[in-house]
Amino acid sequence: MSSDFISLNNLSDGCRLCPRECGANRAKGETGFCGRSDKIKIARCAPHYWEEPCISGYKGSGAVFFSGCTLGCVYCQNRDISRGGKGFEITAEELADKMLELEKIGCHNINLVTPTQHLPGIIRALDIAKSKGLSVPIVYNCGGYEKSETIRLLENYVDVYLPDFKYISGKLAEKYSAARDYPERAKAAISEMIRQTGHCVFDDSGIIKSGVIVRHLMLPGLLFESKKIIDYLYDTYKDDIYISLMSQYTVMPGIGEKYPELDRCLSRAHYDALVGYCADLGVENMYIQRQGAADSAYIPEFYGE
Repeated sequence: MSSDFISLNNLSDGCRLCPRECGANRAKGETGFCGRSDKIKIARCAPHYWEEPCISGYKGSGAVFFSGCTLGCVYCQNRDISRGGKGFEITAEELADKMLELEKIGCHNINLVTPTQHLPGIIRALDIAKSKGLSVPIVYNCGGYEKSETIRLLENYVDVYLPDFKYISGKLAEKYSAARDYPERAKAAISEMIRQTGHCVFDDSGIIKSGVIVRHLMLPGLLFESKKIIDYLYDTYKDDIYISLMSQYTVMPGIGEKYPELDRCLSRAHYDALVGYCADLGVENMYIQRQGAADSAYIPEFYGE
């Protein structure tokens, strides 16, 4: 499917890129839930060293943080760009040049962070960059709230998928991310991602070249929910995927006013219990985080570097 199809049928005729299908005419400046028009807007473009080891490696991942978001997570660490509109607009040609610059300085990959609302421009940029020699893997780093039909359009563009799997309960997904249909959407999207990539493939230095790594951020008090997510992922995919268990939940200012249950750090005992649960199930392809990861120091500055 061509980038022309995405542009003409999702932005000019009403955006249908994400599961919300808001129908905003973004080509005329209308914005939907994501808060973006059809202009590409980024907040940071630089080597990033805090992803999974197989992605960041020793030279960094070439991360491009896009403004706006199709989710409404109340605990979002990147709210300045997901909801605050921080960033600057660039053209597809300029984005392509930035990708090439990241490859030139040695980044292991191009890491597209929260990209879905910008897909038409991103695909144009990838077409341009690849025509100029871009050869490092493309990582699609998303929240998991995707249309499988949209993910299908990325075949032959994306090498590594890095989706979240936040909830298996629609009630929790509605409460914390304004997306009751999140579980079924994430399941379908991940299935399509795995269809495209197959098993994870790594180079001789351990850097991932293709495959799917599913992230799960534990939330305070939701150990049972996390266990059900692991049950689903392992029962469905076994070792076809890697699972990344994230302990970096960070209490954001003011969250306790409406969500007092989230106004606390993640219990290390709960996190260790989940790691043990995975081990007991037989999960072998897994990344875990050290305790100090739950710190605002790991949230990057968004000033467009």
